[in-house]
Amino acid sequence: MAPSESETMPGREPGPTSGAPVAVVTGASAGVGRATAIAFARRGYRVALLARGREGLDGAHHDVEAAGSEGLTIEVDTANAERVFAAADQVVARWGRIDVWVNNAMSTVVGPVDATLPSEFRRVTEVTYLGAIHGTLAALRHMRGRNRGTIVQIGSALAYRSIPLQSAYCGAKSAIRGFTDSLRTELLHDRSGVRLTMVQLPGVNTPQFDWSHMHEPFHHRPVGGCWEPDVIAKGIVRAAEKAPRELWIGSSTIQSILGNFVAPGLLDRYLARKAYDQQLSSRPVLPGDPDILYRPAHEDHGARGRFDSTAKHQTFDVDPAYLRGGLAVSLLAALAAVFLWRRQ
Repeated sequence: MAPSESETMPGREPGPTSGAPVAVVTGASAGVGRATAIAFARRGYRVALLARGREGLDGAHHDVEAAGSEGLTIEVDTANAERVFAAADQVVARWGRIDVWVNNAMSTVVGPVDATLPSEFRRVTEVTYLGAIHGTLAALRHMRGRNRGTIVQIGSALAYRSIPLQSAYCGAKSAIRGFTDSLRTELLHDRSGVRLTMVQLPGVNTPQFDWSHMHEPFHHRPVGGCWEPDVIAKGIVRAAEKAPRELWIGSSTIQSILGNFVAPGLLDRYLARKAYDQQLSSRPVLPGDPDILYRPAHEDHGARGRFDSTAKHQTFDVDPAYLRGGLAVSLLAALAAVFLWRRQ
């Protein structure tokens, strides 16, 4: 007998049967999306892989099947809302449900604000921010009826602490955070069973550092530490299964966000002095280098980038709710101590 829906909730480890949970990952052909798709497959999910590049999608499909699960590849640009909606319909027609939807697709432009063209700002916004909205709407269309499911927004420490040379990307990630907070209140108002979580990431060793649209003479590189994508993917799967309000992954993410709360002006001045050189590698930008701002990659780049020698293989994540709770307890303890001191 096929297992019931309650026996195949995310978090369990069923095999690739007709009752296994279904995860949809955008930007699944490479980088964090590719690693996340594999991580879901290893947890027993059937995985729908959404991206633009056919070669990368084929490679990701092979990886999902090698992990012992079933994959479905769909060529789609997340900037196109109707294509994203159609992709969601295709997943449900194939497997009957969507349990988890991960909005991971992104693009970026590296260069000063006044060197970045309006069309480039528009493209980064359409893929990174509007792509997350399109994915969320597509997921809600199918999750609302079942009154269950989890939407995962892939964010960044840069959603809280912007840096120079990446204004388009920082703006898009910040916008996703604002949109997500608004939607969360609506789901709470409706007493919806659909869950919403946002995962803030550190620098990750992915191919994006070789194919970003550059206005600088050298390719960019991760700032503030770098982690392997499979490590990050495990945190994303944990967020999908537990659905905290937010999950901060990596020490640099936690330091950046908390530092911005405490001393934003100091960080402004520090980044103005240091962040230009820290972001640029010694690898020059050459004619013919990959650039996927407007076109998909025409080869399979896999999940990892070229920073294996410095990328970290272990990390930890923090639910900021626990940080806020600890801060509240500390504040109450301090107030109580002051009160007792004054009475004495």
